[in-house]
Amino acid sequence: MIVGGTTEPQLEEAVGVFVDCGFQLARWLSPWEDADGVLALRGDSAVLLKDADAQGIRYVLVHVGSDDGKSGGSHERAHHRVDIAQLRELAQQLKSRERMLITCLAFGYKRGIPDGAAWVVDVRLLDNPYWVDELRPLDGRDARVRDYVLNQAAARDLLDNLERTLKNALPHYRQRGRSQLIVAFGCTGGRHRSVVMASEMADRLKHIEGVDVEFTARDIDV
Repeated sequence: MIVGGTTEPQLEEAVGVFVDCGFQLARWLSPWEDADGVLALRGDSAVLLKDADAQGIRYVLVHVGSDDGKSGGSHERAHHRVDIAQLRELAQQLKSRERMLITCLAFGYKRGIPDGAAWVVDVRLLDNPYWVDELRPLDGRDARVRDYVLNQAAARDLLDNLERTLKNALPHYRQRGRSQLIVAFGCTGGRHRSVVMASEMADRLKHIEGVDVEFTARDIDV
């Protein structure tokens, strides 16, 4: 684990959170045998990260705070960008995770794109069940809404292409030490199309060996 921060106090506090969660403090860049080691990124972060890459060190890079404005630095290259309040939950998720976690998340654009989303898939190209009177009060968990969405050729094409692309990309994420990937599906309100598409993709990805997959709908009950 490599942790960068916008300010020195943020960095110190972030490292302390990881240590409190059971990570061992590392004081120099090396291929740690202990997967639960944490190193504070100080000095020229871009140079240090290039050095880690050159040594073939696998790491998860976390940046705490706002954009540090450094090209090739920890904010630009981070696997996870968080604030201090989010850090303990992240540390607990990352500790000794041997299997990559893929989260298929449904959301509504009117409430903003979810933080931490690595892939954002706009499904507003699909016909909206909201405009069908009998489907409007339902949501994407209902079989009638699900059928309405998945019976569209555009939905099937999007899912097929995305599934293939994700499967090809996952080994590369793993090689870079990525332990969690959020694939966010967005529609207008986050109740119909996005819920169906995120749920369907989660069902498809569950068949991949060596990964855990979860589905969540951020705005379904808002």
